[in-house]
Amino acid sequence: MTHRALISVVAALFSAQLLLGAEHDRPNIVLVMADDMGYSDIGCYGSEISTPNLDRLAANGLRFTQFYNAARCCPTRAALLTGLYPHQAGVGKMVSSKPAKQPHPTQGYLNQNCVTLAEVLRGAGYRCYMSGKWHVGEFRPAWPIDRGFDRYYGLISGGMNYFDITKAKRAGLRRVFARDDKRVVPDEEGFYSTDAFTDEALANLADHDEQHGERPFFLYLAFNAPHWPLHAPPDLIQKYQGRYRDGWDKLRRERYDRMVEMGLIPRKWKLSPADGSDWRRLSESQRKELDLRMAVYAAMVERMDWNIGRVIDRLRESERLDNTLFLFLSDNGACHEGGLLGGDFRRDLKGPTGTANSYRTYGQSWSNVGNTPFRKHKHWTHEGGVSTPLVAHWPNGMKVKRGSMTHHVGHVIDIMPTLVEVAGATYPAEFKGRGVTPAAGQSFAPLFRTAAFPFNRPLFWEHMGNAAMRSGPWKLVRSKGGPWELYNLEEDRSELNDVAADHEEVVDRMKSVWEKWARAVGAS
Repeated sequence: MTHRALISVVAALFSAQLLLGAEHDRPNIVLVMADDMGYSDIGCYGSEISTPNLDRLAANGLRFTQFYNAARCCPTRAALLTGLYPHQAGVGKMVSSKPAKQPHPTQGYLNQNCVTLAEVLRGAGYRCYMSGKWHVGEFRPAWPIDRGFDRYYGLISGGMNYFDITKAKRAGLRRVFARDDKRVVPDEEGFYSTDAFTDEALANLADHDEQHGERPFFLYLAFNAPHWPLHAPPDLIQKYQGRYRDGWDKLRRERYDRMVEMGLIPRKWKLSPADGSDWRRLSESQRKELDLRMAVYAAMVERMDWNIGRVIDRLRESERLDNTLFLFLSDNGACHEGGLLGGDFRRDLKGPTGTANSYRTYGQSWSNVGNTPFRKHKHWTHEGGVSTPLVAHWPNGMKVKRGSMTHHVGHVIDIMPTLVEVAGATYPAEFKGRGVTPAAGQSFAPLFRTAAFPFNRPLFWEHMGNAAMRSGPWKLVRSKGGPWELYNLEEDRSELNDVAADHEEVVDRMKSVWEKWARAVGAS
C-alpha cells in the first residue's frame, strides 16, 4: 500500500468514527430510487398525493432542497452507482443492448474503470442487495451480480409493463428480467412490479437477519414507478379519480403555494409559465381521460410510498431502523413523453388506462405539474429536468434538528463519497487489477452534523446535446442546438430571467470551464 493510500484509509476511518460518535456500529444503508418522478410529486415536497411514509422520514430526518440528478434514467443510475459523471462511467447517453467494439463514454453500460457502491461497500464488509430497475448494462458481465451485489432480482432493462412483462412498449420487444445470474419471466398471476421488488427486498432483509445478522447491509431498491406505462391497482386509481378535474394550472398553483409555505422555495422564485395545453379548451371526454391518467400516476406514487413503508416497518421490527441511513431520490424530472396530452405506445392494447392491456403516458401538461415550479422536463438540463427531492433519515447518525431542510447544493455523484465515509470504506485507486477513475463527487455526510455546509465546487451536465454548469449562484444552461443561457439561481431558480447578455464575462468564463470538463469526460 502506498503512503498516499494509507493516509486515505486512516482518514476515512477517522472521519467515520467522528460521524458515528461513541457508537462504533457502522450503519446499514437503504438507498431508494424513484423513476421519472418530479420534484414536487411527494407530500413533503408540496404534493397532494398521499405519501405518509416518505413524509414521516422527512419529518424525522433531513430534506435537501437543491439536489440534482443527471436528467435521464440510465445516466443518473450510472452516476449514482459509481460517484462519477455518466460519461466517465460509460453511460453518457442511453443503455445499449450489445457490447461496444471499443470502450467509450457513451457505450451504454458501466465500464471497467469505475467501481459501484456495491463493490466498494462489499469490500468494507457489507452484504449488498438490490431489487428493481438496473438499466446500466443489458448483458453479462454487466449485471448487478457482476458488479458487487450478492443478490439481485428485477428489471435489467428500462421501462416495463407493471403487471405482465411480456407486454412491452412495442410488440415483440423482450424486456430482460433476472434473478441473480439467470433470466426469468415473472409469474403474471398477481404480479405488480412495485410490490414484487419490495417483496424481494424484504426477503433479502429477512435472510440477512437470519444468516448475516452481525454484518451491516446495503440495500438498493430501485423502483420503476412512476415511469410510464400508467399502471396501478384499481382501488388506488379510484381513490384519486375526480381529484384532477380542475386541470393542471390550478394544481401547479396549489403545489407552488404549499412549497413556499413549507420553506422549500422562496416566493421570489416565481412559478414558471405553463408548459402545456389549455385545459379550458379540452372536450369533456378529454378532461375525463386526463383526470384518469393523472389519477393512475398518483396511485403509482402512493403505492411506491406504501411499499417504502413496508421496508421501514421491517427495519423497525428488526431494531435496525435507528442505525440505518435511508436515502430517497428520483432519477430525473417528471416525464413529458407522449405529447401535451399523453401518448399511447401500444394502440393494439386497447384496455382501460391503468390496466395491463394499456401502455399510456400522462403527457407534458401533467409533467409540468410534477416539476413545479421549474421549467422543462426529463431529458433537459434546466431545473425541471435535473432537480430531485432527497430525503435522508438516520436517527443514530444525525445531529441536526429533526425535520430540518438543507439548501446545500448537491448532486447524485455525491452519494458514493457520502456512503464511503459513513461506512468507513475506502474508494480504491485500483480494483481487480485495473485502474479506477477518481470519484467526482464530495461527501455530504457533514450535513448530518450541521445543516450548514459550503458549496465550493462546480457541477456539470450534458445529455444528448442539452448541457449545463452550476458554479455558486450562476447556472449556465442550453437546450440542444440553442444558445447558452445564464441564470442567478439564488434569485431566480425558476430560470425565467436570462441574464447572459448582461454578464458576458461570466458566460465566457463558465463556457470555457464547461468545455474543458466536456473534453475531459468525453461529453463533447
